[in-house]
Amino acid sequence: MTSQDSDFDAVVVGAGISGLYAVYKFRRRGMRVHGFESAEGVGGTWYHNRYPGARCDVESIDYSYSFDEELQQEWTWTERFATQEEILRYLDHVADRHDLRSAYDFLTRVTSAVYDEAAGRWTVTTDTGKTVTARFCILATGVLSATNKPDIPGRDLFAGENYHTGEWPHEPVDFTGKRVGVIGTGSSGIQSIPIIAEEADQVVVFQRSPNYSIPAGNRRLTEDVLAEVKANYAERRRLSRISGGGTPNSPHPKGALEVDEAERTRIYDEWWQRGGYLFTKAFPDQMVSKAANDTAREYVEAKIRDMVEDPEIADQLIPTDHPIGTKRIVTDTGYFQTFNRDNVTLVNLRRTPITEITESGVRTGEKSYDLDILIFATGFDAMTGSLSRIDIRGRDGRELTAEWSAGPRTYLGLAVDGFPNMFIISGPGSPSVLANMVLMAEQHVDWIAECLDHLDSHEIATIEATREAAGEWVAECNAKAAGTLFPTANSWYLGSNIPGKPRVFMPYIGGFGNYNTLCAEVAAAGYKGFALDGRAAAAGS
Repeated sequence: MTSQDSDFDAVVVGAGISGLYAVYKFRRRGMRVHGFESAEGVGGTWYHNRYPGARCDVESIDYSYSFDEELQQEWTWTERFATQEEILRYLDHVADRHDLRSAYDFLTRVTSAVYDEAAGRWTVTTDTGKTVTARFCILATGVLSATNKPDIPGRDLFAGENYHTGEWPHEPVDFTGKRVGVIGTGSSGIQSIPIIAEEADQVVVFQRSPNYSIPAGNRRLTEDVLAEVKANYAERRRLSRISGGGTPNSPHPKGALEVDEAERTRIYDEWWQRGGYLFTKAFPDQMVSKAANDTAREYVEAKIRDMVEDPEIADQLIPTDHPIGTKRIVTDTGYFQTFNRDNVTLVNLRRTPITEITESGVRTGEKSYDLDILIFATGFDAMTGSLSRIDIRGRDGRELTAEWSAGPRTYLGLAVDGFPNMFIISGPGSPSVLANMVLMAEQHVDWIAECLDHLDSHEIATIEATREAAGEWVAECNAKAAGTLFPTANSWYLGSNIPGKPRVFMPYIGGFGNYNTLCAEVAAAGYKGFALDGRAAAAGS
């Protein structure tokens, strides 16, 4: 292997939404870029999450790249909330359109990334034995990519078909006439259960923590709607970038308790019709004030009771352990109505926990359930899991997992002190999962590209966050989260679904628009909070 084959300007880890755009952007800068992807194709989360009913909960017209105006005008989304199949088809199209696959080694998992301080380069090693070096290491590993399978006694003993929603097979799974057990009622469980129930003979839903879910209100996109969107895309994107969540939606100007009951109900009706997690944006105080949040909770609880015929089942499906929205509200199609079916059984694991998984099914403290198919809809080791599975070492051999043993610490969610020329896209400490992940990826990659322009124009070899800036940013993120209701929930935002994981609220909750402004100010101040060639940047340098 020649140095031409093994030495690059940048290595990009991951071929999802972030990684693909990073390859595109860095190539446009004239950089030699090489990518690694553990899957067989592009798509990241949307390559793996093929479970029945998988959809995005951000509207398709917003959950799409903005960097290619011709693509925006040419691509036609078919539904308001796109399916996994349509999103993957879109990402395949983007990869082909810009020849992005040629940068990647697929079916290749990065096992280590080690910084050589003397050479000022990263050495990246893979499970195929390939090793490359690069000046910059770009971690586009995804925030929902490291699957979580809880350590239940006998977990691997089940003799029937066994699946995780985040690692779904490419060939169709036939549920016809089968007895199916689904463990978990997060997003993937709630989206898949209604479809499985239509085909299966029996469905047993093992629920530990009920979730709030709101109907998607999905519909086909008409030619008139698409024409209007495309004619006004520039303004739609502008509004998205200054918004709290990266979509052109803003809450009512008054708080939930500042309007009368009739007006409050009217607003909630309006946001209910918009569907899904957007409901949290109805009023500006909804995620800050418990009293305001209670009005939203009561509204949704009444809706659930209207949809579920058995009052006792409805009681069990309504969360009692967290304010609405502090765990991401799921976007569903017919979920609650599914429990009106004769072939669907709800098992409340708070009352009767699973004691073991056997060859024939699942046993709780109350009874055994014989199954043909067992599905783990148990989510991910979110935000940090995909990074912790790589041996990442910075200056003086510092291990990222050790540095983050008390919780992730980054500066702007982009950089880590002691790890020069390494950038994380949509990492902990950025808006990440609380924003539109496509615009989030574009914002991060664009910022990094402009940063590299600055380095090159000033003949600067390395950039890294200072320890002080990272500490201050972690404190800022914690303070922002503490001013909301979010930390009151045991959510994957805090890593609460992973035993032993430090309980830290990982995303920056100050809003996408505010975050964009902060990042721009850091750059304008000569990359304040970063050390350039080992020296702290002076403001305005």
